[in-house]
Amino acid sequence: MSTITIEKARIQDAEILTDIKRKVFDAEKEKWLPYAENVVDYNIQPPGYDSIEMGKYMINELNYFKILYQEELVGGVIVTLGGKRHGRVDRIFVDPDYQGKGIGSSAIRLIEKEFPLVKSWELETSSRQLNNHAFYEKMGYTKIFESEDEFCYEKRVQLDATEEVETRGILIQGDTLRQVDLSGLQVEQSDMTETDFYGIAGGHTTFSNSNLMGAQFSNCNLSESRFQNINFKKSLIADLNLSHSEFAHVTFGGVYVHDTTLEDEEEPVRFERCDLKGSPFKSCNLNNVELIDCETEGMRINNILVKDLLDAYEVVHKKR
Repeated sequence: MSTITIEKARIQDAEILTDIKRKVFDAEKEKWLPYAENVVDYNIQPPGYDSIEMGKYMINELNYFKILYQEELVGGVIVTLGGKRHGRVDRIFVDPDYQGKGIGSSAIRLIEKEFPLVKSWELETSSRQLNNHAFYEKMGYTKIFESEDEFCYEKRVQLDATEEVETRGILIQGDTLRQVDLSGLQVEQSDMTETDFYGIAGGHTTFSNSNLMGAQFSNCNLSESRFQNINFKKSLIADLNLSHSEFAHVTFGGVYVHDTTLEDEEEPVRFERCDLKGSPFKSCNLNNVELIDCETEGMRINNILVKDLLDAYEVVHKKR
């Protein structure tokens, strides 16, 4: 009898899990985009899918489970929790050599058992991956959104009848307030510790003079948001699209920027009037980088002082 189990992934699993992801998602591209050289589909090949460092980040910061088939590592499931009741399947992948054995469906069931308090699960897949649509629908997921490129699915776990109460037009399920219009409401001096917000239309909502320590924002549209006079000490800012954003009057002491790209457009990042003394740049692509009116005392490139390089250039230039 085949045994299928899941276990929390460890850092030492990152390399083999990345190898499996690369194998899975590259095969998906060959299947669904065989001749589309210039088409980018992030559901078929997710950003960082082939990066061991991205894998380590996900193991450290997300709920990353490895899938074992007869004790052999054959895939993984990555889950994000949104509060107590809501979960998101960010990735699920099984080695192509082991597909068709019921491993994926077993892994989904095991994940649901792992988080019994979660009442709704959601996930996204490419509109092109027709086999995924059938698989998720077989697992009880319902399509809630579709576009030319993407399908979104949701699965709601059935609540007991005793958990649902409707009063004054407000639907209350257990400790959950649902389907109520709170737009325009002013909330002041209130204790909302460990409150979960999910599926909220909160455009232009304002938080000020508030303690949001430990707050979690995941899978949210924060475009055009403004963060001002904020204490972000020891915060994690990762897996974000910050294209065309601006950072001004920000203290970056001790900030660690790594595994960062300029996306396909390769639009350059600009640094102006920044104090970066003592900062190391390691294994970075600095092609066509320009330093203009910058202090470079003590700056080294491959352990050679920039001052020495400039002095040598001046000597050669004068000889011409």
